[in-house]
Amino acid sequence: MDSETLKKSLEEAISKSPKRNFGESVDLAVNLKDVDLSNPKNRINEEIILPNGRGKKVKIGLISGNEMASKAKGAADKFISAEELDKMSDDKRATKKMVNDVDFFIAEVALMPRVGKILGGIMGPRGKMPRPLPSNVDPVPVINNLRKTVKARSKEKPVVHIAIGTKDMEIEKITQNGLEVLKRIESKLEKGEDSIRTVYVKTSMGPAVKVEVK
Repeated sequence: MDSETLKKSLEEAISKSPKRNFGESVDLAVNLKDVDLSNPKNRINEEIILPNGRGKKVKIGLISGNEMASKAKGAADKFISAEELDKMSDDKRATKKMVNDVDFFIAEVALMPRVGKILGGIMGPRGKMPRPLPSNVDPVPVINNLRKTVKARSKEKPVVHIAIGTKDMEIEKITQNGLEVLKRIESKLEKGEDSIRTVYVKTSMGPAVKVEVK
């Protein structure tokens, strides 16, 4: 797909979207064909760094000891110490709310077994298991990249929904983000572009606009 084709569809989707009192995201929907998603190996499960960021606040949680937390001071939005982690099974409702509120998690490698035991049942189904990080690695660059990251997941249905920006971003930047997402999805499909049936773009509350694909 060329840049101009995607750009025109995005402009149409944004122009057809009524004004709202909140910042809407711009979403890309990729419908797949001839892909056996009953086989987990064929499913899309990718973290994609958008070249121009997501255009909105992305919350990052850090599960670590005090040394790594000190390195990440001011960078992460939520810090969970080893002691707090051990208490999270006591209030599952509050823990679920916290996990839902955070977009991505990073965890110190040494704590990953405890994270899996205590939070795996909550984080796993939500696709939010933490990215493990060795204790000697600076977490700040990882956090900064995650702020620009989206997850593309197909699960059992032949469709992938991904936010590629926000309505108030420059159209060229949203287009570049969308092309990067499409390139990554195609790279994970055995038949590449031939496995894509249709592509649509829309704002959160606006109508879907079909993008012409070859």
